[in-house]
Amino acid sequence: MARVSVDGENLVVEIEGIDKIWALKSRLVAPLNKVRGVTADPGAVKEPKGLRAPGVHVPGVVVAGTFYQDGERVFWDVRDPAKAVVITLTQHRYARLVVGVADPRATVALIESATRV
Repeated sequence: MARVSVDGENLVVEIEGIDKIWALKSRLVAPLNKVRGVTADPGAVKEPKGLRAPGVHVPGVVVAGTFYQDGERVFWDVRDPAKAVVITLTQHRYARLVVGVADPRATVALIESATRV
């Protein structure tokens, strides 16, 4: 699971627990002005992932790490599809961050309010 917060002008995604090992990341930072959109999307986990490099994908259990699809780099950290949030970025290392969070609605509201300013 991930914890998403806003620190000044940055969106911060902190990977928690064993997910750090699976994803090979503990923290991602993106400037808020690079966030194009955010949505709670339980169906995202059903999407094709592309090439895993590095990461893990055990269908129905976990998807974590960096995946390449259609020339884009996507970061995944989802165990429970109902908790998935998709953050779309522009001009960033990752085109999308797909992460499981404790409260998807609250996370979407946090990011939307921070990017409106």
